[in-house]
Formats: sequence, C-alpha cells, structure tokens
Amino acid sequence: DKLKIKKVKLLPDGNGDFTRKMNALVPKKNLGFGDRSWRYSMYVDNGRIKKIFDEPGKVSNCKTDPFRKSDVGTMLRYLSQK
Repeated sequence: DKLKIKKVKLLPDGNGDFTRKMNALVPKKNLGFGDRSWRYSMYVDNGRIKKIFDEPGKVSNCKTDPFRKSDVGTMLRYLSQK
C-alpha cells in the first residue's frame, strides 16, 4: 500500500521444488538453515524469465551469505533501463 506497487507478486517456494529445478538449492547447514535457495533475483514477465541476477560462487555450505548482485538496487537499475 505505502509503495503503491501493483504489478509485483511474491511467490513462496516452501518445498524448494522450483529452486531445485532451477539448480539453486544448496545446503546451508553450517549457518543453521538446512537446504535453502542460493540467492538470486528474477524478473519474470507473463510467466517467462527475462533476467536473473544470481550471486556468483554458488557452493554448498558457503561460509557467508552473499548479497551483492541479487539485491533490490541491481534489479531497480535494470528495470529503469527498460
């Protein structure tokens, strides 16, 4: 409401089914999370993936939780250029 966003829909992936099919499911047991999605942001238009910003260096039990390329600023810059 506050941001007046009308064309964004957030979709959960509780079982990790989509994430697994995207080859983005990684164990993060070392951080106490179990299996989780590797960080990425995705622009989808009419059910088609148009752009993915995924964090480099995907690895199981990564010592950190990288969040540079998949952040909202990166997506907003991309969308503002369209």
